[in-house]
Amino acid sequence: MSEHPPHALLRPAIALPFLLVALIWGSTWFVITTQIDGVPAQWSVTWRFVAATPAMFALALFMRNPLAMPRRAHWLAVLLGLFQFCGNYNFVYLSELHLTSGIVALLIGMMIVPNAILGRFMLGQRITLRFTIGSAIALVGIALLLINEAHVSPLGGDVGLGVVLALVAMVAASIANVIQAGEVGKSVPLVTLLAWSMLYGTIIDGSVAWALAGPPVIPREPLYWAGIAWLALVGSVVTFPIYYDLVRKLGAGRAAYNGILVVVIAMFISTLFEGFQWTPLAIAGGALAMLGMLVALRARNV
Repeated sequence: MSEHPPHALLRPAIALPFLLVALIWGSTWFVITTQIDGVPAQWSVTWRFVAATPAMFALALFMRNPLAMPRRAHWLAVLLGLFQFCGNYNFVYLSELHLTSGIVALLIGMMIVPNAILGRFMLGQRITLRFTIGSAIALVGIALLLINEAHVSPLGGDVGLGVVLALVAMVAASIANVIQAGEVGKSVPLVTLLAWSMLYGTIIDGSVAWALAGPPVIPREPLYWAGIAWLALVGSVVTFPIYYDLVRKLGAGRAAYNGILVVVIAMFISTLFEGFQWTPLAIAGGALAMLGMLVALRARNV
């Protein structure tokens, strides 16, 4: 059983990384919309991690982390590559073909639930009554934001398919969150594990892209590659080591509440660039989501 001190998020060493990750990931939802306009989603995901992987290995070397890992850690890296850097991102990109970026962010924000459940069964992390109550409050807030978005910005495409794709992406990310925090993951430097995971994920991404979308598609637009640079270097290389470290320090359930802040930030960015309207329903949803997050984060163990 993992013990996590109460009010851990109030410590600057955790609060600042928590906010940094939320700010960066909150921006990525809008940037992803520039990656799927005329380019197969599978190839956009591949190019993202083609760029991110060398940078992650360079970060490992800069931090003087050994690149060698035992065989069992490589098997874990393969699983992380499959679930996080292939499954999660491919399904997210595909879902944004059918849903607005705000809707997808809201659905991924529900990762608090599978993270806590998987953390309980795989890592022995308790789910307390306070955490359950906080999660319920936050999910009501997410639902209100979802209803508001659907009402203000009517959805196009295959909505049902988009929701299913986003939920599959959420579960894939949750599995990756939890398995990296186990004994095998903690036995090797985190950045080294992520570098190898990205490498294996990139290989899987390229194979999936070629099988489903045909030969490589290489866009020429500078804006596209600027987006790739932001998503790869800032949205992946900078944030994943920080976030996975938070999972290990806070527990899978509470760390997933970063997704609630990401949702709120994503909606503010949508306000600026996509004309999102903060109706009374949206304000109430955002307030409930934040309240639920605070209630759950005050739980002693989650």
